[in-house]
Amino acid sequence: MKIWNGYTKGVNLGGWLSQCDYSHEHLEHFIEEKDIATLADWGVDHLRLPIDYNILQTEDGEWIPQGFTYIQRALDWCEKYHLNLILDLHKTVGYSFDKDEQETGFFYNKKYQEQFYCLWEEIAKRYAHYVDAVAFELLNEVTDEKTMGAWNEISQNCIRRIRAFAPTTKILIVGYWNNCVLAVKDLAEPADENIVYNFHCYEPLIFTHQGAWWLNGMPHDLKVPFAQSNAGIKTLTRNYLPDNEIILENIPDDDQPLDSHFFEKLFAEAVAVAEERNVSLYCGEYGVIDRAEPSDTLQWYHNIHEAFAKLQIGHAAWNYKGLNFGITDEHLKEVKDEIVQQM
Repeated sequence: MKIWNGYTKGVNLGGWLSQCDYSHEHLEHFIEEKDIATLADWGVDHLRLPIDYNILQTEDGEWIPQGFTYIQRALDWCEKYHLNLILDLHKTVGYSFDKDEQETGFFYNKKYQEQFYCLWEEIAKRYAHYVDAVAFELLNEVTDEKTMGAWNEISQNCIRRIRAFAPTTKILIVGYWNNCVLAVKDLAEPADENIVYNFHCYEPLIFTHQGAWWLNGMPHDLKVPFAQSNAGIKTLTRNYLPDNEIILENIPDDDQPLDSHFFEKLFAEAVAVAEERNVSLYCGEYGVIDRAEPSDTLQWYHNIHEAFAKLQIGHAAWNYKGLNFGITDEHLKEVKDEIVQQM
């Protein structure tokens, strides 16, 4: 499969310029240069930076200069510590993967789409000169499969607009079911040789999001041990998250444990699609909630990293700190170094 050099192993900076309170104190200090130095010491080659549109533009599309200052700060730090950077638009006007953001209408509203295109043109104008040191991720996650036709058209229009200013910058596109690996097959054909197919992996969701308060049907006190078969995972999923059972259907063997082969089977279709279309395949998010046992979290990371290495899939772990998934947070202090070594 086509390897995306310079983006083989990374970490997300989620919660800095997205999913935050947007206060001056937070934006100035949640991520500082010392954090980038730490991440460079981990041996990663890139970072993924989620950004909400309202950091960069008003509801009417006016630019917010200070927002671009934060991006430039991140780029300067990455350049100093020899890291590449993915700029990920985590939400856009009229759409967010998080329904609580109450952003609606994007996929069928030409005004919102034009604002989206203009934002990406502005980003391209400002940062295309970084060439291979920066990449553009058009949108974080698409939730509804029914919007995929509209999204494919929008993404292709956006790529054409970006290419006027950034002809060779890598551009990542995503699919439905919150960028599920099973949606890769339905992504638009690559517009050029600099397109990357992107997916996220929090499978099995009943394990990685055990006790997650924001998931409908998830008991807040549910504990899910790692050491069980695919059959056990399917049963728990059917009981609490039935909409997610379909994601496990391409692993028919009920005796399959949650080892690296589980992930290889889960990724197999996407790998075949990427090979057929000659595009790189990349996993922009993967991780385990802080309610899981640290030893189980370590084993999950170990297995998914083995699969990434074998299949040559670049990846960025979610998350450096905070948002219930922080690798540097207190709950993982005993296993953090082992997780980092496995990346």
